[in-house]
This record gives sequence, structure tokens and C-alpha cells, in this order.
Amino acid sequence: MSGAALTCEEERQVRPFEVTNREVLRIAIPMTLAFLTQPLLGITDTAVMGRVGDAVALGGLVVGALIFDFAFQTFNFVRAGTTGLTAQAFGAGDEREMQAVFWRAAILAVLIGCALIVLEPLIVGLGLIAVAPDEGVAEAMRTYVFWRMLAAPFSLMNFAVLGYVLGRGRGTLGLLLQGLINAANMALTILFGFVLEGGITGVALGTATGEAIGAVVGFAVVLRSFDRRQRPSRAQILDRRAYGAMMAVNRDIMIRSFCLLGAYVLFTRLGSGLGPSTLAANGVLLTIFMVGGYFLDGLANASEQLVGRAVGAAWRPAFDRAMLLSIRWGLFLSAGLTLLCLVFGGTIVDFLTRNEAVRAAAYPYIAWASVACLAGALAFLMDGVFIGATWSATMRNMMLLSVAVFAGLAYALMPFLGNHGLWLAFEVFLSMRGFTLLAATPKLRRRTFG
Repeated sequence: MSGAALTCEEERQVRPFEVTNREVLRIAIPMTLAFLTQPLLGITDTAVMGRVGDAVALGGLVVGALIFDFAFQTFNFVRAGTTGLTAQAFGAGDEREMQAVFWRAAILAVLIGCALIVLEPLIVGLGLIAVAPDEGVAEAMRTYVFWRMLAAPFSLMNFAVLGYVLGRGRGTLGLLLQGLINAANMALTILFGFVLEGGITGVALGTATGEAIGAVVGFAVVLRSFDRRQRPSRAQILDRRAYGAMMAVNRDIMIRSFCLLGAYVLFTRLGSGLGPSTLAANGVLLTIFMVGGYFLDGLANASEQLVGRAVGAAWRPAFDRAMLLSIRWGLFLSAGLTLLCLVFGGTIVDFLTRNEAVRAAAYPYIAWASVACLAGALAFLMDGVFIGATWSATMRNMMLLSVAVFAGLAYALMPFLGNHGLWLAFEVFLSMRGFTLLAATPKLRRRTFG
């Protein structure tokens, strides 16, 4: 557990507040809408390059976006860690510390962003080794990553801004800022890449410029919201203990994110050994699960803010209520998504791919993909609870355990059950993540609230 989460009741002023269904949905619904706009960015980039008609450039875009997204998802802890720490300061009624958390996150975002620009050749080199595209695609990928990486400090600043906004429980503002970023990305990508015929360079510049616009606007909005009378000193912002707490939380979340990405990579790699049609079918079915995850992410954001606020306020009833309502809404939503996928799964697969071999390979596993929405619901929601409470070390450890079990089960079951065995191991992985975190909660709750 992070040192950022206070553990002695006597050291804090108890600040009671009520958690309601309306409060949960006030944060969850806007952020769900914001997350659902994310796939539109990839669709726009692909459509622009498809209109240009250069297959090599399109391949470079796909590979470049994969490398870029992997690098930046690694640093998503800037958003998550900022949300939890801001929410705790908000619950404690400490305006000065809330501002200090934002400044620490902003400094961290700029430093990491600049480091990524410097390390761009190394990142590209590692990406080429991992993917091994042909020379034409590799050159297009280098161009895309080079220009887009110039916006790395802005992209990470957007993480810091969103983390602060969510920590304050301002879901609608988060939606508006994300909407601005995504709309600017799409408009400028079309302008630079298609209208001005910039090709892959134009697509990258359009996305980078959209990120920069979002960061500047978001930074200005956050600064205007600050109470100048509660401005933190430079010493408070750069306090070694506070920065150490932030870095500990961020380190654990980063390890957890690496493990999660590793599980998806292992799922894909093991599926590739079953043939190209099965590999593609698993990719299509995993897309269905990922879309369901966007809905659950909104609820996870709500639990991050409300749980963090409860920890800062030293008010256990709010913690219990926030966790209960988040889980209740999450299970209700995931059950509905599972039912929809079971009924319309074949139609969804047909929409996502026209290849008859891939369709035929996907149909027998639609039930697995449908149930995955329900199996993974608790994991999404408990991640939000643990991020809000900054119980990051336990979250990291349970992820390591779950990935190890997934790998062992997958290798044990696939020789007998094939792709069914792979999906069964994946379902166990998703369920285990949620239930291990739930089982660890009572002890951590007692330590936090006394």
C-alpha cells in the first residue's frame, strides 16, 4: 500500500459525505462516452490512408500506431496515479495538496515526454525487431512515429490533466476535454493527411497537433480552476516524500499495465499457433470484449474518484457504498452486454469481418467472448477501487499471480482443448484478477480506516 494513503484515523479529520447512484453515474456516463470515441481515431487514420491508396503507407501506419500506443499505454500511470492522489486530497479538503499533485504530475509528464523524444530511435528500433515488417512499411512507420512522437509531452500532459479532472469528480469536463482532443485529431488528420495530401506525415502531424491543442486547453482550464489563495509552495510541489509516494504508485501501476499487455500478447501468440484463421477470429472476438471494456472503464473511473475521496475523508461508509454501487452497476451492465453478445454475436462478427474462413472460425467461440465481458467486470471495477485507494502494490501482486496462472493453464489446456482451452484460461485470468483483489480488500480497508 502506498504511503500516500493515510492509515491513522487520529491524524485526519473525518469528513462524512454520501455516495449515491446518481453520483456514480454522474462520473461514469460522461467518461464512458469519452472512451467510446477512442476507436474513431484509428478508424479516421485508416480511412485517410485508405483514401490515399498507398498500401505500404497504410501498413506503416498500422505498425507505427501499434508501437506508439504500446509506448504510451506503458505511461498511462500518469493518469491513474494522478486520479487517486487528487481524489484523496479532495476528500481531505486539501486544495493546496490537490494543486501540488497536479504540478507533480505535469512535471513528470513533461520529463517522460522529452525522454521519449530523445529515445525515439531506440523505440523504433525495438519495434522493428518485434514486428519485422518489410523495408517499405518500415520506412513509413519510421516517418509516422518520428512526427507523432514530437507531441509526446503534450500527450502525457493530457494524461495528467484528465487524472486531475477525474480526481475532482468532474466527469463532464473530462468528456468535453477528451471530445476536444479527439475531434481535433480527426479534423486535422483529414486536413493534413487527405485535403493537403500530406500522406502518412500529414496523418501523424494531424494527430500530434490535436494532442497539443488538447494539452494547452486542458492545462489552461485546470489553472483557471485553481484557488490562488491556496497556491502550493515550490517546496511542497517538489517534496521528496510526496514525489516518492507518487512514484511508488506509478511504478506499481506501470508493472501492472505491462503484465496486462503481456497477457494479451501471450493470448495472441498462442492463438497464432492454431492457424491464421483462428488467430484472426480471436482478434475479432477480442475486439468485442474490448468494446465492452469501454463501458466498464467509465464505472471504474467513478470508483477511482469516490473511493479516493472516501480515503482522503477518512469515511469508511462512503468507501463501502462506492465499492458496492460500482460493483452492482458493473455486474448489471456486463450481464446485459453478455446477453447482447450471445444473441447478436454472429451478426457482430459478420460486421467486423467479411472473410468467410475467419467468420467460420469465430462462430464456435462467440460464447467465450460474450462471457468474457461478465468474467472481467469485477477486475475492471476493483482496479478502480485499488487505484483510488492507492493500494497499488497489492494490485500489482495480484496481477502477477493472475498472469502466471493464465500462462500455466493455457499451456496445460491447449494440447487437449485447442482454442477452447485458450479461451478457458483467459476467462480464469479475468475472473481471478477481480476475485483476488476483492479478497484482499477487507485487510487493506481495516489498515486504511482503522
